[in-house]
This record gives sequence, C-alpha cells and structure tokens, in this order.
Amino acid sequence: MDVDRFLPGVIGAFVGVVGWLLVGLYIQRRQFVRQARNAARAVYFEVDVNRMNVEVARDYGSFTPLSRSSFDRLLPELATVMTPTELRTLVSAFMAHAGYQQAASDAELPPEVRREALDAILAAHRDALTVLRRCSFTSAELRGLEKGQDPAA
Repeated sequence: MDVDRFLPGVIGAFVGVVGWLLVGLYIQRRQFVRQARNAARAVYFEVDVNRMNVEVARDYGSFTPLSRSSFDRLLPELATVMTPTELRTLVSAFMAHAGYQQAASDAELPPEVRREALDAILAAHRDALTVLRRCSFTSAELRGLEKGQDPAA
C-alpha cells in the first residue's frame, strides 16, 4: 500500500464527513427555528383572539371561552425562540384565564372589580402579544400586520 495515495484519501474522506455533518446541523437548526417561529405565530393569533374575547367581556359583559390549545401543544417549540422572561410574560396571559373564568361565573362580583380584573387580564394579553410579535415575525411581516390595522398595536 502506498502512503502517498492513502493519506490524502483519508484526509479527504475526513474533511468530506465533517463538511456534511456541519451542513446537516445547519439545515436542521434552520428547520427547528422555522418550526419554532411558526409555533409562535399560531400562539400569537390564539392570544389575539383571546384578547378580543376579554375586551368584549369587559365592555359588553358577554363572556366566551378562552382558548389555549395551541399554547399547550406548542409550548416546547416556543421555549426554543423565547427567553425565560418572554416565556413568563406569555405564560402570565394564559394563567389569567382562571381569573377570567371567575369573573365570568361569580355573580356577586361588583362590576368595578370585574372591570379591573378584566383590564389586568387584557394588559397581560397585550404584553404577551408584544413579546410574540418580536420573536414571530420579520420586519416586513410586522409592517403587513400594521397595515392590516392590527388592533393590538
């Protein structure tokens, strides 16, 4: 066996394997980020619908159920694109659902207290939308949302 031919072949094979490994990792990382952004977008629109339901309840007294199915299903993906502080802000909006249900079901709750509670729940949803908007959309997509007269803006 000739070392002059064998050694360049081994080095070339090693470089090729490492190159394919790096390309594969890069492609996989991009896929994970894309999935996480798509998850954040789905949760963004779920939070936006919930925000509208809270506004209707506050202004007109019509309480409709709030949704959390996308949030529950997509939380692991969200954790890959959000900082712990951002995640806590988002979770706070969904934790406020218990207060919303109590405001809806407690007939003895004074109207002023109910309105203050709903204002706090609404603020939690607006904060969550702000956080989700930052990590979900590109600047061009944000401009499109604003042109569509995004009510949370």
